[in-house]
Amino acid sequence: MMDWTDRHCRAFHRVLTRRSCLYTEMVTAAALQHGDRQRLLAYSAHEHPLALQLGGSEPAAMAEAAHIAEAEGYQEVNINVGCPSDRVQQGRFGACLMAEPDLVARCFEAMQTRLSIPVTVKTRIGIDDQDSPQFLHRFVRSLVDAGCRVFIVHARKAILSGLSPKQNRTIPPLDYQRVYDLKQAFPDLQIILNGGITNLEEIDTHLQHLDGVMLGRVAYQNPYLLADMDRRYFGERGAILSRQEAVETYLPYVQSQLEAGERLHSMTRHMLGLFTGQPGARAWRRLLREEANKPSAGVDVLQNALNLVLQQQAA
Repeated sequence: MMDWTDRHCRAFHRVLTRRSCLYTEMVTAAALQHGDRQRLLAYSAHEHPLALQLGGSEPAAMAEAAHIAEAEGYQEVNINVGCPSDRVQQGRFGACLMAEPDLVARCFEAMQTRLSIPVTVKTRIGIDDQDSPQFLHRFVRSLVDAGCRVFIVHARKAILSGLSPKQNRTIPPLDYQRVYDLKQAFPDLQIILNGGITNLEEIDTHLQHLDGVMLGRVAYQNPYLLADMDRRYFGERGAILSRQEAVETYLPYVQSQLEAGERLHSMTRHMLGLFTGQPGARAWRRLLREEANKPSAGVDVLQNALNLVLQQQAA
């Protein structure tokens, strides 16, 4: 979710769910070694539980980057073996590494040796013409032998040439059964499903077969889906936070970030889908898009957008 699940997005999602684990955008090991670590790893304390998604293929560099992440307070490091973009392939990480399971295993071993927090792997069910159940099982087995016990599996193979990352999100069709079968073949592993999930009822169905689900674009496009997570899946009691309460709870964070020099749009762009399917949703999106980009925009823009929605809902 590059350029999407940044720290402001995660801070907003944490308002809606206290218990779900949040994942960062993918950060490369090289960027952490040579770039602005403070910027790349910045997060708010209330984002926990929080995992860093890491890209790379050099075991020592991956181990050092993971060690840095643990020192900064991250509670999990996830190796990305699922991204199909050309840029990622050129860097020799992401989905193309499914063709090199021994290398991924060496990265995992080097990382786990340095860490006391879990190292997990996010992968696809296959790549290009290497998409048989046997191929997936061999890949997973190589990581299991290295000590990995948690796999997040995007239930669609990656096409590494000829398709854009956007096309790889819809082509070829999802194959949930392949992931179910993987769990049956490795019952002692935690297998978490990713890809194409759009509602809570689908989550319920998948949880009859698997240990968890990871939500991507649906949580961004319709974030209020997260509001029932804690009660439905973690046994929390109490009323679900309303959309209005979610905005009002997020406002102090927005104000603090504005005072730190951030622009309002950096935060409100992650909130555009909050009223999806509700009266006033279009007005909410329009006002935020038109006003939040202005240099002087403050929290009053967000409050005005909320008031407009409430007025339309009351009419």
